[in-house]
Amino acid sequence: MVDTKIEPTAAGAGGVAAEDKERRFSWRITGRWVGITGLLAFLVAPIVPLFVWSISFRWFYPAILPTEYSARAWTEVITPHNDVLGVAWNTALIALVVTALSILLGVPAGRALGLYEFRGKRLVEWMILAPIIVPGLAVVLGIHVLFIRAGLSNSIPGVILVHLVPTLPYMTLVMSGVFANYDTDFELQARSLGASRWATQRLITLPAIFPGVVVGALFAFIISWSQYVLTLLIGGGQVQTLPLLLFGFVRSDPAIAGALSVVFILPAVIVLLLSSRYLSGDNAAVGGIGNI
Repeated sequence: MVDTKIEPTAAGAGGVAAEDKERRFSWRITGRWVGITGLLAFLVAPIVPLFVWSISFRWFYPAILPTEYSARAWTEVITPHNDVLGVAWNTALIALVVTALSILLGVPAGRALGLYEFRGKRLVEWMILAPIIVPGLAVVLGIHVLFIRAGLSNSIPGVILVHLVPTLPYMTLVMSGVFANYDTDFELQARSLGASRWATQRLITLPAIFPGVVVGALFAFIISWSQYVLTLLIGGGQVQTLPLLLFGFVRSDPAIAGALSVVFILPAVIVLLLSSRYLSGDNAAVGGIGNI
């Protein structure tokens, strides 16, 4: 009796490998969509109860939902005499200026920390981290005295400058991680081929570090947009932003507080969704932000 074994053909093995590869790709796509759905649910979930609060008129315990609904809160928010839209614009303007300044200062600082070794580098890194580690209230009280003497208290420029205290460290650290993975040989090759310094920065450096700039700008914008303590102490109540307006209504009128919370959260969510492609995957800054 002859024992015969059927050997798999090359074509059969290739088909199995192709099916296995297709199956893994399918699972990867499914996992990605599950992750995206979970992220959206995580971002949208807090807005739902806030929106319900904003349209509630009577809501007493133990009712799960309001017994009566009203658009009064949204009418108050939209009404021009309350100047909510003006405060929102003020908040956005401060956040955008802070983000721009963080980019201008954080990119060169991150390049120096990421590419070069020098004496005292570890101390510089700890000094950059200090505003994040030290309680913000302790930091701002010292700054407040200096700003009063400089005439920057109770002013938008003063608020912008104090917002750089928590935002600039994040921007610098993100860019430091980006430049740690950056190869300067590309710049040298461009210069050797006749490109000017400006052309090299515009065509070589900027496209390579752009994902990291977007991520750092995202941190800077959200931190500045949501800042309350620094704005209150340095602005002195003269500079109105959405966080200050929101906290003023938390105890007095929960419905208006709910409407303001929705207005407050939506821009940050939109900015996060627009920049989410740069947070992970192949677009993450030059080899991965995880190396920070």
